[in-house]
Amino acid sequence: RRHGILGSCAQILAEIFGTYFLIFAGCAAVAVNKRTAGTVTFPGICITWGLAVMVMVYSVGHISGAHFNPAVTLAFATCGRFPWRQVPAYAAAQVIGSTAASITLRLLFGGAPEHFFGTVPSGSDVQSLVLEFIITFYLMFVVSGVATDNRAIGELAGLAVGATVLLNVLFAGYSTMTTAFTLLILLGILDLGCQQSHLLIETYVLFLEDILIETCWRVL
Repeated sequence: RRHGILGSCAQILAEIFGTYFLIFAGCAAVAVNKRTAGTVTFPGICITWGLAVMVMVYSVGHISGAHFNPAVTLAFATCGRFPWRQVPAYAAAQVIGSTAASITLRLLFGGAPEHFFGTVPSGSDVQSLVLEFIITFYLMFVVSGVATDNRAIGELAGLAVGATVLLNVLFAGYSTMTTAFTLLILLGILDLGCQQSHLLIETYVLFLEDILIETCWRVL
């Protein structure tokens, strides 16, 4: 029993630390880029997100599964690959980690709401939703293929998922700021300077889409 409790605590801590470092690294790259007149560059930001995901998957994936995203946790639970009783704890851990990262960034870099380092789509609502649908489907398809299928090479999960995030940010970042990480949407909702109704719509779409892709993968 004690071993089970310790194991659960380790999983929760892994999700907190993993989500913290992921959100901190990705958003810090954006903040530094703004502060230094673009020295990081857009490709540099893309690489930062991809590397952050890859590093954290290899660091804590064997402990918690490296979800780092409430939508991923919900999708896995819906398809029977994750126990429902652990969903609230995982979601809480992810929110705690991302919130702590955002507070750290605010303390380090400051900034007004117009300098929010998260999701502020530049295109139309339709364009943003279509792109978000595509990149989230792409991400969850890869995650399902390399991380949950016994036929895949599990050791390559971190590399494959990290590369997918890099590509997603590279081709969709300019238009939607790439909200496939649902926590970025949630952080945007908390920011008074962001389009909250738009972000809420994207949140619902991403949760439903993650469930859809997991269901499709079960058929495959």
